[in-house]
Amino acid sequence: MSMQAAIKQSPLHKYHEEYHAQMVEYAGWEMPIKYTTSIKEEHVHTRMSGSLFDVSHMGRLSIKGKDSARFLEHVCSRKIGSMVEGQCRYSLICNEHGGVRDDVIVNRMGENEFLVVVNAGNREKIVGHFETVIAGRCFDVKMEDWTEKTAMIAMQGPKVMELIGKVSPEIPQLKRYRFLVKNMMIMKIMVARTGYTGEDGVEVILPASAIGMAMKMLMKEMSSEEDHETIKPCGLGARDTLRLEAGMPLYGHELGEDICALSCGVDFVIALDKTVEEHGETFIGQEALMKIRDAGGPEVKLVGLKIDSKRTARQGMAILVDGQAVGTVSSGCMSPTLEQSIAMGFVPSTHTEIGTRVQIDAGRMKLDAMVVELPFYKRGK
Repeated sequence: MSMQAAIKQSPLHKYHEEYHAQMVEYAGWEMPIKYTTSIKEEHVHTRMSGSLFDVSHMGRLSIKGKDSARFLEHVCSRKIGSMVEGQCRYSLICNEHGGVRDDVIVNRMGENEFLVVVNAGNREKIVGHFETVIAGRCFDVKMEDWTEKTAMIAMQGPKVMELIGKVSPEIPQLKRYRFLVKNMMIMKIMVARTGYTGEDGVEVILPASAIGMAMKMLMKEMSSEEDHETIKPCGLGARDTLRLEAGMPLYGHELGEDICALSCGVDFVIALDKTVEEHGETFIGQEALMKIRDAGGPEVKLVGLKIDSKRTARQGMAILVDGQAVGTVSSGCMSPTLEQSIAMGFVPSTHTEIGTRVQIDAGRMKLDAMVVELPFYKRGK
């Protein structure tokens, strides 16, 4: 009889207790779904001011060695060798059939050193996959899992960069998808201008042992005299509604092993022009995806949907055209920013035109909806 793995606690667990978080199990971790207010209030605060998210459950894998760039070129859909030190790139890791094993952020730390951030629920799967590829191809690569030695936080919102400039003036000078490594007191931290909310901000990786001191310093500095709570803690509930408004895919919803990578609306991260001659490697799944492309493209594609009703569409609900099920909802919520029920889902490629009318089968009700352009929300518009 196998024992169930113990649920892991984030290095920020005491911080969550201090701010009275409602905790839930997520991908093997005990994480905050929300704090003392509501998911909607946390969402709105992020859009209006700024929030701090604990994302320590995300996997952090160190990749070092002479073949590190070549190895990542082979497992990632994005071009890796052309990255410069201090650059981040969003990428997919595909299977041989062109499905998605995971979506990741690759950070180039040095000539032969990278840090790959993976989804919490896929961490063990990706570690196993990487080990198999490294051994099978005899790549000169050493992989270390830094997840439980480090903490990771995200600060997102329109006031974040101004406030973080008080702590470190050079951070607001970072371009999007760039990072720097700073020595602060007795700790080394990595700050990347990335995020998963549609807002500006940063994601920070630092030693787990230093998180208590770092949080005290951050929460003191990341506030203004006018509003001592400019940056507030925010849970996974609002993180999901924020990313949905921003049209960002979530693994297990818009991305998966059985979902064609070309269906997910992230074609910009799929380099089908990779060649062994130019890049040293092609990527796993590239051949399958090229065949799909050459045959006319994927059968289904991801679309945004605005729903006429106040009812919320849920993952798995059928999308109907003329009463016939043609697709499936992948994510849905009531958008706090738009005050509108929104969803994403997969429909046949012939039904993706903006303005196409569909219905969503919500059981006893059929919800009228329309295909709209993604993202639903764009910062500054």
